[in-house]
Amino acid sequence: MNRASRFVVSGTGTDIGKTVFCAGLADLLGARYWKPVQAGVPGDSETIAELAGVEIVPEAYRLKMPASPHQAAADEGITIDPDSLVPPEGPVVIEGAGGLMVPLTPHTLFIDVFARWKLPLILCARTRLGTINHTLLSIEALRSRNIPLHGIAFIGEANAESETIIIAFGKARRLGRLPVIEPLTAAGLKAVFAANFAAQDFT
Repeated sequence: MNRASRFVVSGTGTDIGKTVFCAGLADLLGARYWKPVQAGVPGDSETIAELAGVEIVPEAYRLKMPASPHQAAADEGITIDPDSLVPPEGPVVIEGAGGLMVPLTPHTLFIDVFARWKLPLILCARTRLGTINHTLLSIEALRSRNIPLHGIAFIGEANAESETIIIAFGKARRLGRLPVIEPLTAAGLKAVFAANFAAQDFT
């Protein structure tokens, strides 16, 4: 198995833009997309379908409430079994829910599942104020659990100073920056992603 053909994508928080990043990455690599746990419908798989012509692997859990997965599951009387979450074979982009420390159950965080998988993880980070602290804390959390950090994908307007200091202190690889795309279309994302990220950085 080529582990480099499978990536986990997480963020330093929620609503960062990691779903748009996942769409661009999956399209660039010709990989499938999988959101193991979706809380809130319509969800990220629908966004991916609009923005990338890739195969979408059905969610293991598809929950209605837009909330932390443990809360959304409880609202429907469902118990998420973290051990049942097994990454698909072959090239795939796997998107977590929110940030690294999102609870799947009252006893398990998403980062605990990532630690079990040991797949390379791409951390999506905002470029706006506050990103240095949030990103460096996320990097510390990953390394404390021996999760391989593939690199940082910045999302938002250019902020060279913040990006530079994060890469320096975090000792991480800068994969590129995805700017705001308006209007956001499949063709626009494809062009902007190709201009800002290199396929060889994901091998």
